[in-house]
Amino acid sequence: MDNEAARSPQVLRALNARRMLAYAWETSAFTASDAMTGVGLTRTTVIDVCDALVRDGWLEELSDARAAGDYAKGRPARRYALRDRAGIVVGLDAGFDRMSAVAADLRGRVVAESSMRIPARFPPLGDGAADAEDRRALARRLVDDVIARSGATDREVLAVSIAVPAPVDPAGFSPEDETGFWRIMNPRLAEAVAGVAPIVAIENDANLAAIAEQAALTGLGHDVDSFIALLVGEGIGAGLMVDRRLIRGRRGGAGEMRFLDHVEGVRSADGLALLARQWAAEAVAAGEGGALAHHESPDENDVATAAHAGDAVATRIVDRLADRLARICLVLGDLLDVDRIVVGGAVAETLPDVIDRAAVILASSDDPTVPQLLASSLKQDAVRIGAVEHALALVRENALDLRGGVVRVA
Repeated sequence: MDNEAARSPQVLRALNARRMLAYAWETSAFTASDAMTGVGLTRTTVIDVCDALVRDGWLEELSDARAAGDYAKGRPARRYALRDRAGIVVGLDAGFDRMSAVAADLRGRVVAESSMRIPARFPPLGDGAADAEDRRALARRLVDDVIARSGATDREVLAVSIAVPAPVDPAGFSPEDETGFWRIMNPRLAEAVAGVAPIVAIENDANLAAIAEQAALTGLGHDVDSFIALLVGEGIGAGLMVDRRLIRGRRGGAGEMRFLDHVEGVRSADGLALLARQWAAEAVAAGEGGALAHHESPDENDVATAAHAGDAVATRIVDRLADRLARICLVLGDLLDVDRIVVGGAVAETLPDVIDRAAVILASSDDPTVPQLLASSLKQDAVRIGAVEHALALVRENALDLRGGVVRVA
């Protein structure tokens, strides 16, 4: 009991510091009086805690309120603010054929970017070991590059969040699937960047897109309680935000779309970009390509352009894709009863008419759980925005431990 009593002042100081730091993260410059109202602590406690956080590098003391023109009489108030460059976080989008990374300050402002196209081989050559090792090396190289571009010191890098197109369990691993794709996309990537920061986390890319849609000012999930962030490109994946909580599942597999194999009129989890190319190639091979026949290998951009110009063949492909997307949304709406489905990924940019036409189909449905369908305003940036938000959340949660060098791999 005596030991517990002796520890209690330390526990109380830590609790007050966490509350003050959380307040600083949610506001700009503030005085002790502001913090007293916002946090509910006495003036003496606020000043003591703020001074400690200044010493630890989390806060900075600004010019006093009189110098700033906000105070006219009496003793000038001391002013504080979060030190935005007390550290940086890194978000890495480790996609199938492209990796991109951003470094951001503690307010989430991007301070450096780096990206690279990567060899996309699937099924893998040989036993897949070379592909896995390549991905690990590329991930580390890209993270190191964006940190160097940011100008941050090793001590200032606080967290790295990695997005992968695969389910991720609580230990950061991806399970085996029948094709081996998940393990190739996530060949223990968190281990590849271990040591770069005290916190290294890895998460499914659609889950991070959902986090971005909820957190970003221009995201389409911040004003509803339940929505799905649907990433559509070569494949399709879903980030499920239900009652403002991200649903991951026991092995991280919530939002995987393999169940579409059993949905009439869908029958696979193939992405709309992949199907647009496939159906265009089939039409050309059958001698019914229309405007698409002018392209040696028509892609989804060619389909979109031709359909927009009124080409009948391309229009039929767009209509088929829209019908498929609408069916998927109806099933997801029946399963989860969400307010909205937000479509991001490559399709949001290359095939916007598909989303618009699918939205019209849904709007005409008499299904009571039909969700609203919208194209993401974040487009292909959603995943890396979500990775930064994820990293910042982990820093906020563990801030007082980070100065002690505590390592956490999520």
